[in-house]
Amino acid sequence: MKKIVVFTGAGMSADSGLATFRDADGLWANYRIEDVCTPEALKNNRAQVIEFYNLRRREALSKSPNEGHLAIAQMEEWAEVIVITQNVDNLHERAGSKNILHLHGELMKLRSERDSKLIYDIEDGWEQGLDERAEDGSLLRPHIVFFGESVPMFDPACRIVQDADVLVVVGTSLAVYPAAMLVRYAKSGVPIYVVDPGNPDTSMIRNPLTHIKARAAEGMPELAKRLKDIYGNE
Repeated sequence: MKKIVVFTGAGMSADSGLATFRDADGLWANYRIEDVCTPEALKNNRAQVIEFYNLRRREALSKSPNEGHLAIAQMEEWAEVIVITQNVDNLHERAGSKNILHLHGELMKLRSERDSKLIYDIEDGWEQGLDERAEDGSLLRPHIVFFGESVPMFDPACRIVQDADVLVVVGTSLAVYPAAMLVRYAKSGVPIYVVDPGNPDTSMIRNPLTHIKARAAEGMPELAKRLKDIYGNE
């Protein structure tokens, strides 16, 4: 059974109607990144940061997985599939994917400000209270990698890519670092498929490359069918 690693970005969620911070009229348009997505913002204006992520959760829960999410999940019927995503929503989980690594955190989780290993699911609704605390007594914060923070799941993601038989890149410009560097960790000769309607920065890719110029919800089902025809009986 082939090991297929699928690396997804904002374009994956955008096809479900979720705003990204690049959208001119999206949710992020009303906020500066510096005011809602940095450690300094959390320290200096906690109320605004908590409000912002509450709104993002509410928006995410109002959306559904798209055909691209579903196609990735269905590949598990004939391949070993691991999803590495830059997205913080849970649309991959809701589509049925079982093996998911979130590079930049998870919207539906909170963690202790003091101990990053104390992580809690938001099990009911979307709202974090301003003064909610962890069991260690510290205030809870969104389980999100803020700008300026390290990406603790990057090294595990690199190891996953190194072990891939096929690498699929969906809905990402390959311009956000260090995440964009993941394509460099694929073994020589491993085919890389890029699904994106634009022109992602593929200059770092030295492997055999196929670019499907389509949105995630259209291109991913097409690619899944193609990959099944190639690898589905192995």
